[in-house]
Amino acid sequence: MTKAVTKAAVMPRGGKRRGKTAPAARVESPATAKTGRRRAPRPLPDDPAAGPDFFCVGAQKGGTRWLYDQLQLHPDFWMPPVKELHYFDRRSPSTASTNLLRRAEESLRRTNRRQAKLALRPLDQRDIDFLAAYTGMTWWRTDLDAYARLFALKDGLISGDITPDYSTLSDRTIARIMRRFPAAKVVFIARDPVERVWSHLTMHIRRGTLARGMAEERVMQLLGQRFVVERSYPTRIAARWRRHVPDDRFGLYLFDDLTANAEGLRRRVVTFLGGDPGRDSGAIPAAFNRKQEREKVALTPALRDRIARHFATELRACGEVFGGAAEGWAARYGL
Repeated sequence: MTKAVTKAAVMPRGGKRRGKTAPAARVESPATAKTGRRRAPRPLPDDPAAGPDFFCVGAQKGGTRWLYDQLQLHPDFWMPPVKELHYFDRRSPSTASTNLLRRAEESLRRTNRRQAKLALRPLDQRDIDFLAAYTGMTWWRTDLDAYARLFALKDGLISGDITPDYSTLSDRTIARIMRRFPAAKVVFIARDPVERVWSHLTMHIRRGTLARGMAEERVMQLLGQRFVVERSYPTRIAARWRRHVPDDRFGLYLFDDLTANAEGLRRRVVTFLGGDPGRDSGAIPAAFNRKQEREKVALTPALRDRIARHFATELRACGEVFGGAAEGWAARYGL
């Protein structure tokens, strides 16, 4: 996949390329042109028809960051200014969202310079209003009308909630979500369980929450812990969501298709969500991967084989249920 792009590669949403040196657009009112400050956040519209058009429910380490990047710069979409909302699996907003709101209120101009360097779309007043409402919510998980109002700002564009930890939600919670948002589509990107779990553990190693150089036995113990188990069986996750989502509104994709043909996968997902796949996502290519240069932790052949044997039944089930490239997952490990 392609490396992260620089500031010059990010275009205004819906804009046209003006050459490699075109800067990202700034969305500022005349009142803030000199100071970069914005007025106080405004109450969200009380629109009973508001709500997300789709949910992306995983898989964690399955390409959901790639999907957010493609959609947040696509002119047919308005995506929340933070990738993951976690409304249904946590009880408070992330530190990242509160920090982003603080920076945007202090200086939108400076914040948007930072956004451009990160290949993220520029923020505007809508984003400040969204973040203020989102970080100020008090009834997490339960007030679906307040959650729906967050998406009243999409202004006719397609919008959704990309939170891979929704793959861990119970049948009861999923049923409640889909009763409230029956027209919403659901996207799930499944990944080879061996590759996914090692990427998952590597993330924790980078964060310092797991030790480097863990013994094989420690890794195998982790495979039985809840935070790993509930994210590592994609056939169970897909089945749980499919019990509550009609077939024509459930989009199942494979991470293998992202690595083999990112443009093709982008086209399929954007089309499924109702967007025009022929329109560019700013200046980032379909294979854009902002995580490409992150540190990778090597997986030894011996440990790889042990993890594969642990997931042998699930690897075979993935081939039977998902088809496509998943049919070869078990064979990768001689199973």
